[in-house]
Amino acid sequence: MLIEGFSQGFVATASLIAAMFFLRFWTRTRDFLFMAFAIAFAAEAVTRTITAVEGIPDTGYSWVYVERLCEYLFILFAILRKNRRPRRGGRRSNIAEDHETAVYSGARRR
Repeated sequence: MLIEGFSQGFVATASLIAAMFFLRFWTRTRDFLFMAFAIAFAAEAVTRTITAVEGIPDTGYSWVYVERLCEYLFILFAILRKNRRPRRGGRRSNIAEDHETAVYSGARRR
């Protein structure tokens, strides 16, 4: 039980750190994909913290898997949204142009 709680805490901390990194990237670029990853990792951190504090085993409870499925579907939705085809007459975004715009528009801070 002690090792399981430690590992849950470790994964929760790592998920929270990943969420903070993706949130930082989102503040620089305002790209919805980064926000989706930040939300998914933050939700994972909350779930891991709840299971560690309450002493709930990680396996055997369907709500844990449903929550993870929702996270993955949210990320998949963000990926599909980013890669969708433009409407007729619209312009498809170029990753290199987006990065160049973000860097030269002053969005990149040091």
